[in-house]
Amino acid sequence: MGEGVDPTQMCQRLMDKVARSKQLTAIAEPELLVLFEDWLEELEEEVISLAKKGERIPEPSDLASRLSMSRAGATFLLTKLKRERRL
Repeated sequence: MGEGVDPTQMCQRLMDKVARSKQLTAIAEPELLVLFEDWLEELEEEVISLAKKGERIPEPSDLASRLSMSRAGATFLLTKLKRERRL
């Protein structure tokens, strides 16, 4: 992992966030969830568009700057697209 990241702690934080997101989903308004999903889809399409133009997929910190989001959000987005084999 190169950055001195403890995989066990990283996995635990991820599991905590998944549990938290399930809690939020249970109480969130459906209209807000739709807006969030639309926003996420727009971000995904922007990253995919970069790849289709032949641009190098940016590092999470560069993508975060480009999309005005956190580095963690950019990392999530890139990981999601790679996992779904869309990148």
